Amino acid sequence: MKIALIAAPFPLEEMPSPPLGLSYVAAAFREAGAEVILLDYIVEKYTPEKMRSALEAFQPDAVGITSVTMNFKQAARIIQDVKEYNPAIVTMFGGPHVTFDAENTLRAYPEVDIVALGEAELTIRDLTPVLCQREKWVDVKGIAFLHEGRLVNNGRREFFKELDTLALPARDLLPIARYRALGFPVSIITSRGCPYRCIFCQGTRMVGHKIRYRDPIKIVDEIENILALGFKRINISDDFFTSSRKQVGLLCDEIKRRKLKFAWSAFARVNSISHELLETMMETGCDSISFGIESGNQEMLDRVDKHIKLDQARKAIQVCKEVGMHVFSSFMVGLPGETKQTLQETDAFARELGADFAYHFLAPLPGTPVRDQVEEYDIKILSNDWNEYDANRAIVSTSSLTTQEMEEFVAEYDACCKELWWQIEQAYSNGTASPHEIYRWETKHRMDFVYQLFTEDIIENKAQGLLLRHDQPPMETLIEVLNSHTSVEEAVVRKAVEAFVEQGNLDWYEQEGKVTWVWPDAPVTSNEPRVTPLPAPSRDSLQSLHV
Repeated sequence: MKIALIAAPFPLEEMPSPPLGLSYVAAAFREAGAEVILLDYIVEKYTPEKMRSALEAFQPDAVGITSVTMNFKQAARIIQDVKEYNPAIVTMFGGPHVTFDAENTLRAYPEVDIVALGEAELTIRDLTPVLCQREKWVDVKGIAFLHEGRLVNNGRREFFKELDTLALPARDLLPIARYRALGFPVSIITSRGCPYRCIFCQGTRMVGHKIRYRDPIKIVDEIENILALGFKRINISDDFFTSSRKQVGLLCDEIKRRKLKFAWSAFARVNSISHELLETMMETGCDSISFGIESGNQEMLDRVDKHIKLDQARKAIQVCKEVGMHVFSSFMVGLPGETKQTLQETDAFARELGADFAYHFLAPLPGTPVRDQVEEYDIKILSNDWNEYDANRAIVSTSSLTTQEMEEFVAEYDACCKELWWQIEQAYSNGTASPHEIYRWETKHRMDFVYQLFTEDIIENKAQGLLLRHDQPPMETLIEVLNSHTSVEEAVVRKAVEAFVEQGNLDWYEQEGKVTWVWPDAPVTSNEPRVTPLPAPSRDSLQSLHV
């Protein structure tokens, strides 16, 4: 059995990590005995021709893809391209969006053969042996499909408790060199589940309300594997990492026991931290923590079942400052019952906290109470175009606020951010920038450069068969080419390319007097990268307002 898995295009501006969920899926298929490849179009431009060429070379029996809501339509288009290439290939679609919109997906996109519902690892174990035997799909729990126009939904599986029985994510199938060059943290999970029931949250319905913890020893085994691939920064993407202080302590103890050195960050709730907990985390390299506070109005927080108090948020931010932990807070615009007054209160509260923060618009995702029971809330959903569900635009209104008023509110915040960024640009250009401002400027422009390289396939299209010159090294020729095909300053290009080559992320070979540059597939074998990359700040920290 041959399985081709596809990572659908995702905006690099949203700071994607190497796809964790798809790596778990790949590991599950391999454990079930399948031969697996992973085509990653997050860090490579997608074209139907490129995908078809890869499938032609591999000849898969089935193709699987996952997506969230904002890139659902792109993923569905790829499935259509797969069926156009070869209608006999079995196509599978997974992820949170299709889990909660399975029937609509199957009917709108008949090219999709199977929708995987919820956590898929155990489903894959049962599905793989019968994947090419359609008559046996009815016996596989955890999938939905159409049979003669009728929906067959076998129901979701029970949440399995033994996370440690899962194979570790198959990151070896990913384009490691590209992700190292991209510079974003690698995500891991230490648990699944969250006991809270925020009405806008899709994630907890995917992984359940009872938290299931992984063995700290196995978690640190995975961390060591990631470090061995040349990464130096990790993000713990649990919905509620700090739910158990004991579990956090055991994990940190194991990291210290092995004397591992790396930087990491995590998400937390403001009602779950203390000086002692943060200091324990910081001792093992944690340097950043993020809180979803959502609103500066207590009635709004109660209405969305956030189960936090404003004073808890104040205290949490203060504790982070006292121990020296960088802290970031996010707030949501357009929650049910939102008014101009509640927005003003949120803005005043965010500024009062005196830490980095940013705004996101409410996106009522499939499977969330705010969408499924929309009639119970003071909210009107104005768009069902899934491409607009990126939290970067207003797609709802309330009885007191229009989308235009919401966007005008966020536009004022954006204007402040742009002014701060203009000041950094000016300070950099006239030589008065502080070290921190220089770091932010260089990081921002380096990211712009890398985005262009990946989204336009510049290395693949412009750095192939370059004439080997005797008057300059191959890297100088490459820099000249990239300078003419990208929009960033030459100094940024040079510094980035030199780092890529030094770190082993970019390599070249000579053939008949011509040089071709490639992103090598093989990971570095040393536990230490040849050059330690700067930790990449989050997109929000680059664009957030600090007061």
